[in-house]
Amino acid sequence: KKFLNTNKTEREVAGFVVAEAEKNGFVPFDKFRKYAPGDKVYYLNRNKAVILAVMGKKSVGEGVRIAAAHIDSPRLDLKPNPLYESNELALFKTRYYGGIKKYQWVTIPLAIHGVVAKKDGTMITINVGEKEEDPVFFISDLLVHLSQEQLEKKAAKVIEGEALDIIIGNRPGKGAEKDASAGEELKNGSSFDEKAEKETVKNNILHILAKYYGVEEADFCSAELEVVPAGKAREAGFDRSMILAYGHDDRVCAFSSYRAMLELTSVQRTACCILTDKHL
Repeated sequence: KKFLNTNKTEREVAGFVVAEAEKNGFVPFDKFRKYAPGDKVYYLNRNKAVILAVMGKKSVGEGVRIAAAHIDSPRLDLKPNPLYESNELALFKTRYYGGIKKYQWVTIPLAIHGVVAKKDGTMITINVGEKEEDPVFFISDLLVHLSQEQLEKKAAKVIEGEALDIIIGNRPGKGAEKDASAGEELKNGSSFDEKAEKETVKNNILHILAKYYGVEEADFCSAELEVVPAGKAREAGFDRSMILAYGHDDRVCAFSSYRAMLELTSVQRTACCILTDKHL
């Protein structure tokens, strides 16, 4: 459950596995070095895929044991220029990834994970929606008494892909927004002034992003931000025999594979664990 809670994107999984591997004696792979049986190495590809290997006593020409799993999961990705305002709401435009069932993604709490690459070369890590004090985000849906026509559609058409834009705010101006990182209420006076009332919801969101995350609108073009269900893994059933969590498939395979590698010491044939950021 800790693994599932901590790692909801492939980038997070890769970083977690590398850290655990280094604690257990794995070192970065050096193609110019000659390795002996029992040596443990890893290769990190673009911070999103990992290969772990324990060198065997036999030559690789005699065979290699490989366990492989993907560490990505169905999700929503923000488009390169995602922020816009419509009907006095601020929204992020998204595209879906991984063959989602679109109707499952509306009216549930969502979190935003990822990184933003700044012009100066710095990388900002974003994780909003997982802490108890964090805000969450959501995709709106029709009220049941307004959805007669919608309910007549096939499941694949109930929610169109173009409708999967997440709502991120609706307060105009900068008079009394909420701190997205700590829930602390900010005040520029006891009420909105005339200038603040004329500012848009989008501008207020940009103000919050700049103030608390150091992110400007142009930075979205060099960002990798993923929208995932918010919340922790939970035990399911009266007998607590199951786990209910986002990303359980295929991370259950990734988890067991990398943990098995950490326990290996001496092997006849070289053992490899491949954790990839794309479905196999």
